[in-house]
Amino acid sequence: MRSTPLHPVARLPEEWSTSLASRGERAFTAKQVFHWIHRRGVLDPAAMTNLPARLREHLAAEGLGEVLTPERVHRSEDGTRKLLLRLRDGATIETVLLPSVSGPGSQAQLDADAGDDDEDDDAADAGAAPRVRVTQCISTQVGCAMGCGFCASGVAGLKRHLGAEEIAGQVLLGRAMLEEGEELRNVVYMGMGEPLHNYEATARSLRLLTHPEGINLSTRRVTVSTSGLVPEIARLGADFGGQIALAISLHAADDETRSALMPINRKYPLDELLAALRAYPLPRRRRITIEYTLVAGQNDDPAEARRLAKLLRGLPVKINLIPMNPIEASSLGPPGHERVAAFQEVLTQAGYSCFVRRRRGDDVSAACGQLVLLGATPKVRRALG
Repeated sequence: MRSTPLHPVARLPEEWSTSLASRGERAFTAKQVFHWIHRRGVLDPAAMTNLPARLREHLAAEGLGEVLTPERVHRSEDGTRKLLLRLRDGATIETVLLPSVSGPGSQAQLDADAGDDDEDDDAADAGAAPRVRVTQCISTQVGCAMGCGFCASGVAGLKRHLGAEEIAGQVLLGRAMLEEGEELRNVVYMGMGEPLHNYEATARSLRLLTHPEGINLSTRRVTVSTSGLVPEIARLGADFGGQIALAISLHAADDETRSALMPINRKYPLDELLAALRAYPLPRRRRITIEYTLVAGQNDDPAEARRLAKLLRGLPVKINLIPMNPIEASSLGPPGHERVAAFQEVLTQAGYSCFVRRRRGDDVSAACGQLVLLGATPKVRRALG
């Protein structure tokens, strides 16, 4: 049973219908309210001009309003923007906008990161004028409990879960901050926190963001990344029929190495994780994204690439190699370019679609693994011993 009332921004249309019907409002009013919030991005009841004054007063009394405030925008030389957001309780999170101009090859990496296997849109766009497509990377927790050795988000541990309104609110805000000629194309749950550790809020935010009466994001353009919470992977597949793109932070092909890099592997080792991936109900022509952070001296040997190729055999996957982005709280770092290329070559020769993720926004600490809790101090030692 829910212990606290559902925030207005987190309500689905059917919940608005129930809530407003009890106040004697007409049936279509529920859709109007949801449109204002999730299609138009308006959270101030006073600005909802086609609603009765009494209803606007009621919405304000219920707490409808901004759930997060942009405090700082860090702009990278490559166009990436990292937004520092302040929540109502004073906590901070970060979200990242990653723009890329469409055209042959230019969008391929962002689409690969976002689980986009559909070719129809690219074919349809072939004769259109170039446009700037934006992928937004969003957070699901203040901090993180997973403690991965190559990631800054868990430096101070988990402070709290985000509500669905705070997760979806990042996209509402990010969409409002798009620049001329930009469009929001993909949303990736790859920011601060482990999305499946905060399952209920993550699932509700997915329903909000993909609802046809709201932003109406295609499910193939929304990717949830997880460090490998096996029961919740099964739950996500069942709840959404496999329509939500899945990305797995794998980072090693044997349990010993993976447990050293990712403590969650001690609870859900590779054989259990791989079984969950085989059971995930993928639609036709869709693949699971395997994220593999290359850490110098830990998991970057060509022999490890051969083990990875064997481990993933038979699974519909594509592989994103991510040379580790340096973080202040760890002495670990990326391998050299030749080492990365050799690792990729092994996987390509084994028949896998394998990309090396281009570093984006690292000059403003917006790259993969660099989002951090403002003012955080290390809770655990980050280097491997």
